[in-house]
Amino acid sequence: MNAANFLSVRGVSRTFASTTPGGTATVALQATDLAVAENDFITILGPSGCGKSTLLRIVAGLDTQTAGEVLLEGQKITGPGAERGMVFQSYTLFPWLTVIDNVCFGLRERGLPRAQQLETANAFLDKVGLRGFENHFPKQLSGGMQQRVAIARALANDPRMLLMDEPFGALDHQTRELMQELLLGIWEAEKKTVLFVTHDIDEAVFMGSRVVVMSARPGRIKLDLPVPFAHPRHYSVKTSAAFMQLKAELTEQVRVEVRAAQDATA
Repeated sequence: MNAANFLSVRGVSRTFASTTPGGTATVALQATDLAVAENDFITILGPSGCGKSTLLRIVAGLDTQTAGEVLLEGQKITGPGAERGMVFQSYTLFPWLTVIDNVCFGLRERGLPRAQQLETANAFLDKVGLRGFENHFPKQLSGGMQQRVAIARALANDPRMLLMDEPFGALDHQTRELMQELLLGIWEAEKKTVLFVTHDIDEAVFMGSRVVVMSARPGRIKLDLPVPFAHPRHYSVKTSAAFMQLKAELTEQVRVEVRAAQDATA
C-alpha cells in the first residue's frame, strides 16, 4: 500500500432516487477522488448540501455509493467497522448510561473484560478532561462536555481513523475554540487519521493538515490545499499573516460555491 493512500476514494458518486413517483433523482456527489495519507488530518469545507456529509457517511460505511469504491489500507469498505470511529454534531450519547458506561460501550460490545474496559475508558476520560464525571448522566453535562464524552468513546475503541461530521457545530464560540485545541492536542499525541467536516473556515485552517473544498451540489472536490503550520499548533497561529492569507483564499473559494448553490435554487 502506498503511504499516501491509507484511505483511497476512487470515483465515488452518490445519487438519491426521488421520493415521489416520476420525480427527478438527486445527484448529491459527482465522481470524487481523494487520497489520504496515514495520520493526516483532512478538513472538508463547502456549502450546505454539497455532499460533505454524504462522502463522510460513505467512508464510515453508513451509506453506499452509487459508483466507485473506497479502500482503507487496501481493503474495500462495504459497511461500518471498528477501525473507523464516527463523531456526529449531535452528541449521540445513550441518555440511560453514565459517562463511564457510554465510553465503555464499544469495548463491552467487543467482549473485553470489565476491568480492561474501565482502564481504557478512564484513560480517555483523562485525555478529554472529564475524570470526576464518570458517574454523571449525559443530561447532567454541558454540550461541550457531552461532545468530549463522544470523542472519548470513539477513541476508546482505538480506531485507525476518526470521521467527524461538524462535531463542534452546536457549541458556543468559546467552547468550540477550546474543543478545537483539545482535539488537536489529542490528534498530535495519538496520531489518528482524521476526516473532519466543518462549515467554519477558521476551524478548517487551524485544525487541518490539508483543507479540501467541495463545490455546490452535485459536489466534487474543487480544491485541496496543504496547511503550512507546524505542530504542535498553538491557537496564536490564527492571528498570523499566513493564516489570514489562507483563510482569505478559502473564504473566496467557498463564497463562490455558496453563491452557485443559491443561484441553483433561485
